[in-house]
Amino acid sequence: MNPLFTPPLYMQRYQFVVDFVRRHKPKKVVDLGCADCSLLRKLKFHRDIELLVGVDIDSAIIRQKMYTLAPFPTEYLKPADQPLTIELYQGSVTEKESRTRGSDLVTCIELIEHLPLAEVERFSEVLFGYMSPAAVIVSTPNADFNPLLPGCSGFRHIDHKFEWSNSDFQNWALEMCRLYGYVVEFTGVGKAPCNVESIGFCSQIGVFHKGSFRSGTFVRSDKTENTSSYKLLYNVVYPSLCDNNIFQRTLVNEVLYWAEHIKRKWLEASGEEGAGLHGLQDALQGDSRVVLTGDSLAVVLATSEEEETDADEEWEECSGPVCVESVKCTVDCTEDWEAEL
Repeated sequence: MNPLFTPPLYMQRYQFVVDFVRRHKPKKVVDLGCADCSLLRKLKFHRDIELLVGVDIDSAIIRQKMYTLAPFPTEYLKPADQPLTIELYQGSVTEKESRTRGSDLVTCIELIEHLPLAEVERFSEVLFGYMSPAAVIVSTPNADFNPLLPGCSGFRHIDHKFEWSNSDFQNWALEMCRLYGYVVEFTGVGKAPCNVESIGFCSQIGVFHKGSFRSGTFVRSDKTENTSSYKLLYNVVYPSLCDNNIFQRTLVNEVLYWAEHIKRKWLEASGEEGAGLHGLQDALQGDSRVVLTGDSLAVVLATSEEEETDADEEWEECSGPVCVESVKCTVDCTEDWEAEL
C-alpha cells in the first residue's frame, strides 16, 4: 500500500522546524515533548545552535535514545568553531522550570493533543507567559482532515485527549497572541487533495513570535528565577575550538599533517624517494653546524665548546624550584597528550 504522504508526515514536520532554524539561526532551542529525541538528532547538526534542550515526561523513552546525541569521533578530530551543549530533562510541560527560560525557539510538535483539556490552559501559561521564548512552533492534528485518512474512525492516536479542528486551533492561537503579546502565522504540512483544499493541512502549524520580532533576529527575556522542577537525565558538551585544550590539540595535528604533506610533495618533486633523501642529506651536510649520524637517519646540531659552556651556566643560574616545576609541567602535559591520542 502506497503511503498517503511522501515523505511521511512526521518527517515533513521535522523538516519544517529544520528549515525554520536554518533561516533564523536561534542560539537556544527547547523541544517540549522530545520523546525519542528524533528532532534533536536533526537539529544538532546546525551549529548556530549553542544550547539544545529536550523535555519529556517519560524518562524511559529518553533513556533509550539519549546516547544517540553523543558527538561522533570525527567531531573530536575536527571540532566545530562554536560550542554546543545538549541537555535532556524529565519533567512536565505544565510545570515551570527556570532552565527553559530565555529561549530563542521552543518547539511543541504533536504535543498539545496529549494533554487533558483541563491542563491546556496551564500549559499555555507556562509556555507563553513564563518561558516567554522569542519564537514558538506548535503543530497538532487537524480534526477536519480525519475523514480523509484510511481507517481513521476516531482520534489518530490512542493517547490523544482531543483533536482540534482548523477553527478551534486558530481560535486558541489568536487568544494566546492577545494574552501574551505574540503574533502568529498559520501553515501546516500534509496537503489536502485539490477538491477539498478548504479543510487545511493534515498537521496544522502555528508559528508564534514576539511583536518586536524581526526575521532572523530574536528577543530574549532577561527575567531570572530559581525554579527547578525537572530532573536532568543527560548532558553532553560537544568539542569546539572555543576550548583552549582542544584548540591546541587541533593546531598541533594541523601542523603535523601539513609538515608530512610538504615532505611527501618534496619527495615526489625530487624523483625517487632515495635520491630525494640523498639530496636532502647533501644539503644538510653543506652546513657546518649539521652532522648526520652514521645511518643518516638523525640530525645533530653541533655546538662549540663556548656555546655549551654558556648553556651550562644559564642552567645553573636558573632558580632550582622554578626550573624543576617548569620541566615537570612540560612532562605531565606531554604524557596527558600521548595518553589521549
